[in-house]
Amino acid sequence: MSRQRRTAPRDVLGVLLREHGRTYAAEAGIRLRNTPQPLYRTLVLALLLGARIRASVAVATARALYDAGLRDPRRMADAPRQRRVDALGAGGYRRYDERTATRLGDGARLVLGEFGGDLRTLRERADGDPDALRALLRRMPGIGATGSAVFLREVQDVWPEYAPFLDPKALGGAERLGLPTDPDALVRLAGDASPGVLAAALVRAALDQRVVDDCLDRAHGARRPDGGAAR
Repeated sequence: MSRQRRTAPRDVLGVLLREHGRTYAAEAGIRLRNTPQPLYRTLVLALLLGARIRASVAVATARALYDAGLRDPRRMADAPRQRRVDALGAGGYRRYDERTATRLGDGARLVLGEFGGDLRTLRERADGDPDALRALLRRMPGIGATGSAVFLREVQDVWPEYAPFLDPKALGGAERLGLPTDPDALVRLAGDASPGVLAAALVRAALDQRVVDDCLDRAHGARRPDGGAAR
């Protein structure tokens, strides 16, 4: 019998949320609110997370861009390209630094020109339609299907008309943990946890088998061979 079957889903999800219940935006130091700068920084984070690179590197690079002063579309657009390259390298994003530096500059100019530097305009245009919002997001250089899903997962707590947004990646994490794969059922099971936190925790399970194993072991009360309780 598998650990999933022997362990109550509520216990498994409780462990997951306790140990891994943090949005990627929060991990990157973004205090997400419905205001222009944190929304833009979350868009940049979504672009970084959309590449084939470790999430930890993308998060570190988002912090490095902020530390370099590239924290809003005007500063990003006006910065010399080499400054963007250097900040990306400082975060460990070296594999894609040249291409991503160009995309960040072009994307910042698009945000300024099309949305007045304020992504709340994008929200207004989408008018609660997630497909429309993702289509608008994909106009940004470097934002594809993955990046647009990341952005929606992260902003749903401040743009609640899109919640719960649990995309196939998040639901894949739920499946690996033996949890329901119906978004509404997962939200009910999560109790007071916000949909954004829930989504991020499930994505961590989808990306890392160690997260899955640890949560199942903790929820089941796994014991060491000597009989002591696991820690």
